[in-house]
Amino acid sequence: MINATLLLMILLLPLAAAVGIVITRSNPDVRERVTLIASGLIALLVMIMASRFMGGENFALNVFEPLPGIAIAFKVEALGMLFALVAGLLWVVTSIYAIGYMRGHNESNQTRFFAAFAVSISATMGIAFSANLLTLFLFYELLTLATWPLVTHAGNEDARQGGRVYLGILLGTSIGLFLLGILVTWSLTGSVDFEPGGILAGHIDPAWAGLLYALFLFGIGKAAVMPFHRWLPAAMVAPTPVSALLHAVAVVKAGVFTLLKVTMYIFGGEFILTNDVTGGLIWVAAATILIASMVAMTKDNLKARLAYSTVSQLSYIVLGTMMASKAGLIGASMHIAMHAFAKITLFFAAGAIFVATHKKLVSELDGLGRAMPVTFAAFFIGTLSIIGLPPFGGMWSKWYLGLGAVETTQLVLLAVLMISSLLNIVYLLPIPIRAFFGKPSGREHYTEIAEAPRPILLAMVITSAACIIFFFYPDPFYQLAGLAAGGN
Repeated sequence: MINATLLLMILLLPLAAAVGIVITRSNPDVRERVTLIASGLIALLVMIMASRFMGGENFALNVFEPLPGIAIAFKVEALGMLFALVAGLLWVVTSIYAIGYMRGHNESNQTRFFAAFAVSISATMGIAFSANLLTLFLFYELLTLATWPLVTHAGNEDARQGGRVYLGILLGTSIGLFLLGILVTWSLTGSVDFEPGGILAGHIDPAWAGLLYALFLFGIGKAAVMPFHRWLPAAMVAPTPVSALLHAVAVVKAGVFTLLKVTMYIFGGEFILTNDVTGGLIWVAAATILIASMVAMTKDNLKARLAYSTVSQLSYIVLGTMMASKAGLIGASMHIAMHAFAKITLFFAAGAIFVATHKKLVSELDGLGRAMPVTFAAFFIGTLSIIGLPPFGGMWSKWYLGLGAVETTQLVLLAVLMISSLLNIVYLLPIPIRAFFGKPSGREHYTEIAEAPRPILLAMVITSAACIIFFFYPDPFYQLAGLAAGGN
């Protein structure tokens, strides 16, 4: 009963925070305290839950049964615990950053922003702890709707157009393909419950399993597999804290997490490997990794470059998922965490640059590192973690993804991962290099430019430090990833 209460608190506390944010809208200081207290409590609660879960305790909660045999239900397993831990820890850091950014940039509609942010975290926790496909689908859709006001926050035509693309692709793929995959699964098995090792074996002709997997792969649009990736660059019209939420904390990670969950607990790794279910589909992920990286190289707008980097990095997780080997699944699961902390650092830095200088283009950053050393040092650390170099956490997830390629004897996929890492260097590393060593163009000088507000710097320091800490101490994520992959 105590564990069920803890699970319910994690699901409902962000919603209560959203109500508190609206109630206290007339006093920004109190409103922001509500955000910080709620996010801090969520971080604490998910860490307590993770500790108890690793100690062998069970967490489950059945809410109600709308259809015979199908319940709105929640259950904590290793992969969901990993995702919730990432989201819970990063919500509090992103809240600190968002307060500094929204005030520093004098953004309007801040109450709506923080309230929608809190609802989005509640939906994310619902996705993480879903016990079946129906529950997951409901919270997946809630996350789309809750983040739409954040994408359209600016209220101008660009924001409205970005919001239309965002909703159109995410709702279109989920209702047209993802929901169809769920219905087919139900008709074949009579169940939509997540079970270790999967539920489809013996219920579907292997010749048709690949088609069903394709419904999930392309129906889970938040995973941003090409050609259903355009919503992600379109959403870059949103304020930088929203970009951080989309790219690291919630939306894209909800997509790849959902695909991992379907792979592990609906299909099962052994069923996929035995019947070559992912077959040619795995090359879609490989192509996305390389094409998105090459597109990123062409983008002068910093956030656009980071957006296409995210499209590429997400398909690392998709690739590891579709390998379906133990090492591949561990690598994919760990990359959810390692990429999250590195990429949010890069977006935090991009926002700091914009708040301090209103610069958006990479070509405008020459010499700026001498005026904003903390910002570009954080960007440099995040970059090295994305590339996968030691001593940064991103090395471990790429290491296991590489082992997965070797384990499944798909050496061409190993080459894709290595080429992609080289492309990471090409489109990311020049940014801090030109900031520290480049010369400002024309007569521009930076003597009057200072670092962004302290909350922004604090958030960047925390996440960049985490990139280093997780190299030396990856155990929390590695253990959870290993538990999740062990049942497949």
